[in-house]
Amino acid sequence: MPKNKTHSGASKRFKVTGSGKVLRERAGKRHLLEHKSSRLTRRLTGNAEMAPADAKKIKKLLGK
Repeated sequence: MPKNKTHSGASKRFKVTGSGKVLRERAGKRHLLEHKSSRLTRRLTGNAEMAPADAKKIKKLLGK
């Protein structure tokens, strides 16, 4: 059985922790920040954990 190739788009967007959780960045903090409140931009900071059902799909794309 050949190895699965890593999906390059997924590898740029997601990270797998040592315990196997899949982390992602929150959407909405790239542009048009001037009209978004500081409260919102602070809330969008940092990583979020993927939902278990989605994490399973992402791991497949990452070859894990």
